[in-house]
Amino acid sequence: MKNKIIVTGGCGYIGSHTVISLINHDYEVVIIDDLSNSNIQVLDRIERITNVRPQFEHIDLKSFEATQAVFNIHNDAKAVIHFAAHKAVAESIQNPLMYYQNNLFSLLNTLKAQEDNGINHHIFSSSATVYGNPSLIPITEEAPVQRPFSPYGNTKKIAEEILEDFTNAQSEVAVISLRYFNPIGAHESGLIGEFPSGIPNNLMPYITQTAAGVREKLMVFGNDYPTKDGTPIRDYIHVVDLAEAHLKALQRLLNATATKPYEVFNLGTGTGVSVLEMINAFEAVSGSPLNYEITARRPGDATEIFAATELAKHALGWEATRNLQDMIQSSWTWEQNLRKEL
Repeated sequence: MKNKIIVTGGCGYIGSHTVISLINHDYEVVIIDDLSNSNIQVLDRIERITNVRPQFEHIDLKSFEATQAVFNIHNDAKAVIHFAAHKAVAESIQNPLMYYQNNLFSLLNTLKAQEDNGINHHIFSSSATVYGNPSLIPITEEAPVQRPFSPYGNTKKIAEEILEDFTNAQSEVAVISLRYFNPIGAHESGLIGEFPSGIPNNLMPYITQTAAGVREKLMVFGNDYPTKDGTPIRDYIHVVDLAEAHLKALQRLLNATATKPYEVFNLGTGTGVSVLEMINAFEAVSGSPLNYEITARRPGDATEIFAATELAKHALGWEATRNLQDMIQSSWTWEQNLRKEL
């Protein structure tokens, strides 16, 4: 019997890549998704890549009854990987209650359904935003968690606190929170990738949409930071590397090799890339100039953020292997394929 894994938000950007990794390693996958920020066609794309169509449950996890019902059906699952959440920083600032309601209710209902059905392993999709504006770089897992700048980030911080309390109260439960830095890139097939609804909040899809003619130009927010070229620095990680880290975390839980009930790991490359470096690298990979404009800083943007990656390498046996060119090329291939379809 294959181990069954429930993946909430499995039709989304990181979720779908993780589903492919799970299927390729012979897990049985059940996707739960309300399709509020994803597309049902992702199931077809996953099947084209893996020759396996994962089970799909169209459920809104904010509904306690619906969540209980679907977990009762899949009570033989070994673990839950929880991606389901709204994730747009600007939108969360404009509509904080929607973010707290969706991101926290869905987690609480999922945990309760897990508890009621004896599913004791949980991997949580967290974020480096829980570090706020850190004083020490690179950021280790020991860095203090601070109040994030956005309600979106704060839902991740609160969620981690909920998970830690949950594991403290349940001796048989084990949870791993994975704190992502900046996921970009797409599957090497060019069949799935990041497809934000509306105006992108993240740099790479804004770059590729600008290059594809969907956006007029890219705005670079500030060139007066104390960095090598004046623009902010971030740690970009290939989404397929990120997906493979979830597989390693799952194996750690299922093999009972975690050293404590609640663990956190940074997922990044450990290398910082500035906005202008990213633009220049994209122009080199794509062979075409990018229309961009320097404008004022955005409130709350940190100068420099990148991860210390030693803990994930030592404990999970994982490290990022794909370079910046791989990330950019796969993102651009995905964007070009997508525009042919639309």
